[in-house]
Amino acid sequence: MVVSGCGALGMDTSKASSGSGGLEKSTLKVSILPTTDLGPFWLAQDEGFFKDEGLNVESVVAASGQASLAKSISGEADIAFSTYPPFFTAKSTGTADMQLVADATSVNAKTNAIVTVPNSPVKTIFDLATAKIAITAKNTASDLLTRSVMQDHGVDFSKVKWVLIPLPNIAAALQQGEADAAYLPEPYITQAAKTASAIPVVDINTGATQDFPLTGFGATRKWVQEHPKTLAAFQRAMQKATHEATNDRAKVEPLLVRFAKIDEDTAKLLTLPGYGSTLDSRRLQRVPDLLLQLGTIPSPIDVNTMIGPQVGR
Repeated sequence: MVVSGCGALGMDTSKASSGSGGLEKSTLKVSILPTTDLGPFWLAQDEGFFKDEGLNVESVVAASGQASLAKSISGEADIAFSTYPPFFTAKSTGTADMQLVADATSVNAKTNAIVTVPNSPVKTIFDLATAKIAITAKNTASDLLTRSVMQDHGVDFSKVKWVLIPLPNIAAALQQGEADAAYLPEPYITQAAKTASAIPVVDINTGATQDFPLTGFGATRKWVQEHPKTLAAFQRAMQKATHEATNDRAKVEPLLVRFAKIDEDTAKLLTLPGYGSTLDSRRLQRVPDLLLQLGTIPSPIDVNTMIGPQVGR
């Protein structure tokens, strides 16, 4: 599934023309996930911010953050969008030398939660200790943030049965008893409330995960080194779009309907994440620190070694 951005007819798809500011590459493939975190990205496409920078951006939809990274590592995509944990686990395992190139979102109140349904045995966070909990994949934000919140409340997660289910299928899995509870981000929280009467057990925006860095864009170090002008153009467009998305929700809602495939009522009801575009190493350091604390990575990672060049820095 490919969603094409704004492009000019006749543009050379491999190397930029002289009219595009000498970019190393004019057609940029970005692997993404259809979530509300992409509001500014879709705005940059829709408002022509990428086109203004000489870029023709094509979106390649991935099934998960790990799958998105895999597309970047293989060369199927130039830049990958993901929750942050897969970037750091790839670095830790030596799978890939990824650099972070733009921020995307942070956890806001009511944007990410562990939810349950009325017929589930889970009534409180303490019931999660022996529950079947649905997450998208191990070592992703859904896994990391769920375990962190349970740990904050003194709930042992060693006996949890983790059920790996794609986000669009989780509400049905809860209804059918395949899972007792699940980690969900928006818009899936609002959708699950409508279709499965799902209710929050605990908001993720608490304790160690309050305002937690959630998603961002990354690329291999080799790609970043070979495409400095192309990367700077992408960053400028994203900065402009993020500013507009943050200040005018009305511009984002119709894009969520078109690209995230949610209905208009849900788009109006859901809580948007905290959008951002600039990478702050002190803030981002929370991610590998928590991964280390939970035993997901074996040794510390200094975020500064993974932040690529940024426009205006």
